[in-house]
This record gives sequence, C-alpha cells and structure tokens, in this order.
Amino acid sequence: MKNVREFVWPVIGLLAVGVSGWLLYRELRGLSLDDVWESLKAVPPHRYLLAALSTLVAYGALAWYDRIALLHLGVRHISWFFVSVTSFTTYALSHNIGASVFSGAVVRYRAYSSKGLSAAQIAVLVALCSFTFGLGTILLGGVVLTLDPTLLHRLEDLLPSVLTNPATARIVGFVLLAFVVLYVAGSILHLPPLVVRKAKLEYPRPAILWRQLLAAPLELLGAAGIIFFVLPSHLEPSFVVVLAVFLASFSAALVSHAPGGLGVFELVFLTAMPDIPKPDVLAALIVFRVFYLLIPFALSLIVVLLFERARLAQAWRGRGQPGDGPPLPPSPLV
Repeated sequence: MKNVREFVWPVIGLLAVGVSGWLLYRELRGLSLDDVWESLKAVPPHRYLLAALSTLVAYGALAWYDRIALLHLGVRHISWFFVSVTSFTTYALSHNIGASVFSGAVVRYRAYSSKGLSAAQIAVLVALCSFTFGLGTILLGGVVLTLDPTLLHRLEDLLPSVLTNPATARIVGFVLLAFVVLYVAGSILHLPPLVVRKAKLEYPRPAILWRQLLAAPLELLGAAGIIFFVLPSHLEPSFVVVLAVFLASFSAALVSHAPGGLGVFELVFLTAMPDIPKPDVLAALIVFRVFYLLIPFALSLIVVLLFERARLAQAWRGRGQPGDGPPLPPSPLV
C-alpha cells in the first residue's frame, strides 16, 4: 500500500500539469512572445534589482525557518552559514522538483546527520519548518481577507460563488486569524501537545513562537515582492492584491503536487489579474520563476555535488582505519 501511495502523488502532479497546461494554453492563445519580451525589456533595471533583493529576503527567511527549528530542539552548535546553505538547497530542490519526488527531508537528513543530529530530531525539524510555512500562509491569508474580503472575486472563475462572497471571505479570514490566536495561546499557556495519530506536536516556547510569526510572513512577502516589482508600476497594482493572488496561486500549486507548480501557479495568477495586460503578468511570472526557482535550483545542484563529494572523500579516507567511529549513514539520494 505504501508503494502505491508513492506513485499516486506524482501521477496527480503530472495530471495537474497537463490539465493546467491545457487551460493555460487557452488563456494565452493569440499572445505574442514578442509582446512578453517587450514587457521584460520595459522593466527598469532598478526594479529588477528590487526583485533580486526580494529573492534574498525570501531565502533568508527560509533559512530562519531552519534556525528556529534548531533552537526549538536546543541545537546551537551549527553555524548560520551551514544552516543557510542547507535550507537554500532544500527549498531550491523541493520547490522545483516537488516534495513528493525529492523530499526536503532527504537533503536535511544528509546535511544535519553530518552534524550529529538524530533521525528523530531531523523529523521534528522538518515538521516544524513545514508548520512555520503553513502558519505564515494562514496568518497573511487571514489578514488580507479581513482587510479586503472582495479579493476572492478575482477567483470567481475558479472558486464556488459562496466562497467569493465578501461576507463569507471575511468569515474565512477571521477563522484563519483565530487559528493563529489559538496557536499563540497554546504556546503562552503551555498547553499539552497535540497528538495526531502517532505524531506529537508540542507547542514551542514563546521565544520560538515570536520568531515563527516574524519569519513565516517575511518569506511570503519577499516571494510576492519579486512579482510586484516586475509588474508595470504605472498600472499601480496594489501590493496587497499581488500578495493575495500570490498566496492563492502558491497554495494551489502546492496542493496540486505539480513539480514546481508548473502551469497551476501561472493559471491562477493570470486568472486573478484581469486588470493587467497578460504579457506584463506573464513577464513578471517568468522573472519569478528565474529568480525564485531556476537560479536557486542550478546553484543547489552544485551544492549537493560538492557536499556529496566531500562526504565521499571523508568516507574514503576513513576506510578501514581503526577508531574512526560508526560508519557514515547510507545515502538516501541513491
């Protein structure tokens, strides 16, 4: 049964890519590549620089996720540089290939086990990082829906009308914020851990909680900023609108299990931004994929190769020598 589940999500992801690709083709029929290229050339250099800085903010916040989880575990001996490189590599690979195919847990296991962390500690770290991301999405989603419940009107072609109703949208926003409030209360009041099947989730200490509440939104704000700065400024797209559409598009891409959210992310974003010319929106999405996905992906492959080469050299030097300690853990990359 476990082997069946391992194939189900990749199949679902590929189907999502196929369906969204077909819908995206219908959405972009008649669009000239020259128009998209002109939109890319029309972006001022300083706005490309701002988009690049937004990328650094996003990946810096992702590194903070790992650091927060390590502090929760009481682990302080691992340097910021090692944590940052590990986090960068983890997210660059999982964002592009998809968590169902190349789990971030694999990269973290290889890296943090070399620093003495146990499999159980790494499992907690992975779970807390995932929860921190979810917390940021819930928090920002609640804020934008509470401030402007009409935002879901932009998705009326993709969502049931009951959800795009402003009254319903605001209720959803309040529910999302209530979840965050309950989580904060659980931490402050030291409530007993939540038990889901065999997993036990302990509320973090308040010092960890506040870091989560800062790091999680920061990553999403940085990622949305990449697109915001590339969109034409003369059309004055509100950052709140771009953020709301980004949250919806990124969430849909994650739920679809499509590798890199390919097609799904673009379809939702284009549908939700009818007030901006499609060539301009598509140009911004291309820049987002290059800055946030493709460049980090290429760099992460180099990091993985260098790390595994160093581990292999270490294993070869210690081969057959007495007193070298236990053997290195087998690589889950093969």
